[in-house]
Amino acid sequence: MPWHLYLMAAMYIFAGFMHFIKPKAYRAIMPGYIPAPKAMVFYSGIAEIILGVALCFEATRDWAIYGIIAMLAVFLTVHIDMLSNERIKGKVPMWFIWLRLPLQFGLMYWAYFYLGL
Repeated sequence: MPWHLYLMAAMYIFAGFMHFIKPKAYRAIMPGYIPAPKAMVFYSGIAEIILGVALCFEATRDWAIYGIIAMLAVFLTVHIDMLSNERIKGKVPMWFIWLRLPLQFGLMYWAYFYLGL
């Protein structure tokens, strides 16, 4: 298994744990139309940890990749909402918010790259 696949797995595991270490930061960017933001932060953190761990095993790698791509597609709603979210403006630089959109697609491609490995 290439080292950069382990890097991807570690990145998602770390990001998942951050949902529990800094939950307020994740709740702050949650769009208002998403119900139960506290629960969604919790479950998305769990999903990132599970998918990150699943990347490390050949038997679960492909479904983890599909899960990561789907998760990142859902997370696009958060990044798009951040562009017009008044609570975020002034706290996060706009260039960073705009950068996150293409970054999501880059992360999707990175995951897709490992299908069938």
